[in-house]
Amino acid sequence: MSIYRTALGERFDALHPRIRRRFGISSSDAIGQIGRGVMDEIWHGAPYTLPFLVLGTWRRIMFPSSGREVPFTIENYAYVDRYGRETVTWIRTFELPRRARRFDAYMVWSERRKCVVDYLGSHQHLAVDIHLDVDPETRGLRLRSGAQRFYERVFAFDFPMALSGYAEVHEWFDDDAERFRISVDVRNPRWGRLFGYRGSFTVEEVELDTIPPSVRPRREELRD
Repeated sequence: MSIYRTALGERFDALHPRIRRRFGISSSDAIGQIGRGVMDEIWHGAPYTLPFLVLGTWRRIMFPSSGREVPFTIENYAYVDRYGRETVTWIRTFELPRRARRFDAYMVWSERRKCVVDYLGSHQHLAVDIHLDVDPETRGLRLRSGAQRFYERVFAFDFPMALSGYAEVHEWFDDDAERFRISVDVRNPRWGRLFGYRGSFTVEEVELDTIPPSVRPRREELRD
């Protein structure tokens, strides 16, 4: 079963049909979803927020770049990870003028935490609680981040929010344009806006026997 259906329960059926399809896949479907489009805007906060973003580039977690009309790709594959968990990739690539930037994330359902957990970055260093809801106007999906934890080998600690940010994500389907639209806003409680983007894309479904090696994390983290 889709991790998003598990998280939302009966509320999942209130989503727009195209959003239900997009977030309804599981590893048993043996398909991938490749989204291609344009981000109307990618932004970052004031100069004093840049150290947060520079640190994120180390493991493909955010980045200190901005731009308009930026070509964008998102790769969503559902698979079972080495620990037997249903997992969905969110591999986002932004083709910025000077260099492409990539933002990796891997979502699982945590029975212990009773929410989706999003492992950020190529090495899944940061585990973030994700709370889902249905937007009543667009029938789109809203994702709100919560508590965060840092894992690196034997080290594990709750990540202080003074050094991170809370994310608000809204994805919906625009019937008139026949495109998916997305808005992402990451803010720090003290320092304000850190990072975000907004734009639209179309999605192509592809059949597959296994997910491409290029989208797998370099390390999988068991602790949630």
